[in-house]
Amino acid sequence: MARSQVSNVRFVGLSNCVPKSTIDNLQVSEADRPMRERLVRNIGIRYRRKCRDGMIFSDLAEFCARDLMAKIGWAPETVDALIMVTQSGEYVIPSTSIILQDRLGLPKTTLAFDINLGCSGYPYGLYTVGRMIGDNGIKRAIVIIGDQSASEGAADQGRDILFGDACSATALEYDPTAPEMYFEGFSDGSGYKAIYVPDGGKRNPLNDKSTVPTMWPDGVVRTSTDVVLDGPAILNFSTSVAPLAVQSICEFAQVPLSEIDGVLLHQANKMINNTIRLKLKLPSEAVPESLYDYGNTSSTSIPITLSHRCADRLVQPGTKWVFCGFGIGLSWASLYMEAHGDVYCSPVLEV
Repeated sequence: MARSQVSNVRFVGLSNCVPKSTIDNLQVSEADRPMRERLVRNIGIRYRRKCRDGMIFSDLAEFCARDLMAKIGWAPETVDALIMVTQSGEYVIPSTSIILQDRLGLPKTTLAFDINLGCSGYPYGLYTVGRMIGDNGIKRAIVIIGDQSASEGAADQGRDILFGDACSATALEYDPTAPEMYFEGFSDGSGYKAIYVPDGGKRNPLNDKSTVPTMWPDGVVRTSTDVVLDGPAILNFSTSVAPLAVQSICEFAQVPLSEIDGVLLHQANKMINNTIRLKLKLPSEAVPESLYDYGNTSSTSIPITLSHRCADRLVQPGTKWVFCGFGIGLSWASLYMEAHGDVYCSPVLEV
């Protein structure tokens, strides 16, 4: 089992941002409104944010990183690493984190690379960077998380109302007095077709037919550059693995689930998250959500929920948190941490 501890690492601060442009999932024609209202009730998503024309994910990332450094008092020359977890790179190559190293004025000694992960990306990102920090290693690092996945007006209306654009930046720092973090990660590539984009990679390069809408075997009209979502498979996967992952990380950390101040789940949809919560036998206040206001924001959904619902608790030393992400890959991961020292947590900022 991929279990691991992270020692001497402090969660210093968190900054989140979303585009100002808001999509209201109920802004449809009168004829379509009854069906849309049922969808909104079932998935729990009313509003989503979408980058305006000319804005891309790395613009959100730059804003978040600058806000974070300013608020926690980190000068650019003191940052040792900049790691980005995203599927929305500025270019196919090079890594967007390397481009941002220059834009942010970070020194050329900064370690920078991208990690291609989505829904499970927050615990994976914190763990990956946390393991690089140490007495003989990196002292300060910024982890940027998120994706640009919002859309509107597609033929696949039932799924098109899920996704919102957002970004998060988290600061981690070497601190020999910090409590241990605990991590578990999992993967099951046999289920990769539950969430994937068929064309555009080396297996199926873009061609003249890639952007032509067609009827797929599941009855959905889409192009080969759209995300394919197998709803039943995702539901079964998420509700099976996430409750066990939350229970397992608490067992690993030797902290009862009843003592956790907040279980932060990837914000998939209301049906999935409620099922996970009920399996864990937790009250709704123990599993906060941000779905209604921001939608499914991929790997940003956990930190967005922290800022939107838990900022006042996150800044209190000694509070205990479990982060559980699950989805594309298929992959899933959980991380346990305790707040230590002064923690900065921004509101959800608009750009």
